[in-house]
Amino acid sequence: MMFHLCEKGYPDDRYHHYWRRTGGLVLARVLHVHGLRATLYEAEPSAESRAQGGQLDIHAHNGQVALEVAGLTQAFQAIIHEGGAASRVLDQNAAVLLNEPDDDNGRRPEVLRGDLRRMLIASLPPETIRWGKKLSGVTSLGGDRHELMFTDGTTATTDLLVGADGAWSKVRPRLSDARPEYVGTTFIETWLYDVDTRHAEVARIVGSGAMAALAPGKGITAHREAGGVIHTYVQLNCPMAWSADIDFTDALAAKERIAAEFDGWAPALTALITDSDTPPVLRLIHALPDEHRWNRVPGVTLIGDAAHLMPPSGEGANLAMLDGAELGKAIARHPNDVEKALADYEQAMFIRSAAEAIDARRLLDILLGDRAPYSLVDFFAGAGV
Repeated sequence: MMFHLCEKGYPDDRYHHYWRRTGGLVLARVLHVHGLRATLYEAEPSAESRAQGGQLDIHAHNGQVALEVAGLTQAFQAIIHEGGAASRVLDQNAAVLLNEPDDDNGRRPEVLRGDLRRMLIASLPPETIRWGKKLSGVTSLGGDRHELMFTDGTTATTDLLVGADGAWSKVRPRLSDARPEYVGTTFIETWLYDVDTRHAEVARIVGSGAMAALAPGKGITAHREAGGVIHTYVQLNCPMAWSADIDFTDALAAKERIAAEFDGWAPALTALITDSDTPPVLRLIHALPDEHRWNRVPGVTLIGDAAHLMPPSGEGANLAMLDGAELGKAIARHPNDVEKALADYEQAMFIRSAAEAIDARRLLDILLGDRAPYSLVDFFAGAGV
């Protein structure tokens, strides 16, 4: 029996989160562990064709569970970035309001997304992934059969199609009319390199893990990554038109325009924008309805952002990995009754994703709401804001 998975191909990176293909890779790995063959169609031309984003914390209750199901716990432990779970909260003057050391006890260890992806790819037979296959559309052939059409003019047919193809999924329309909508928040990514030598004051303020400097409606969050890197997400509650007025091809002008939104903030904080060693990258945050679900359609389902795109909360990749693991287990339990496997998977996935989506919107309000940054301090302290 063969299973086909379609992975991401971005028409425009401005509109996407940056969780990278973990769900489809975990699903393919779990199926491989159970002796079931999958083919994964990947839009990118090769494994190393583009950067894979920054650092990611893998949670004990979902991401780590998925890696255990996939038989990759030991390999995962070898790529952990020690010390990355430290957290601090600052106000706009860089005054430290909360400083939590890295005493996470393995509940949320940090890894680079690129390292995680390479680990997952290495765990699969080489023939599993077909590179350079960007999906352009899907046609039903009746029953549980579907034809996949790729931008290179080739096609493939399958009796089980799993859309792991992200926010603007080409597979989702087979199941649902829902489309992601802008949530009113824009992120901009910047990076600093060789920070302890070239950006010493910024490195001191950020610390060894994550830093969040917040005010109502705006924030600068940064994370120390392996190799002397600080990866920053600037966060703004704003209409989509705000970013349309910025020429992101002019890096210097774009950085100055973004930094102007933080006029009066501590220079070491705005330096995370103005001193970026890379051009700023725009991310318009979109989400599906919190309780997005669909009626069972033979031979097709979704995992990850394709199924439950939500505001960034640290759960996106973890949920995608758990989706892949749970779907893989369901198929392995019912290899001769795939519809039973898909129904079991979707029933549980709908419940957990709806709960996480509500929490994600709540976290966004904690970060950028009227009480920021003190709402985040209370959140860390368990005050139940």
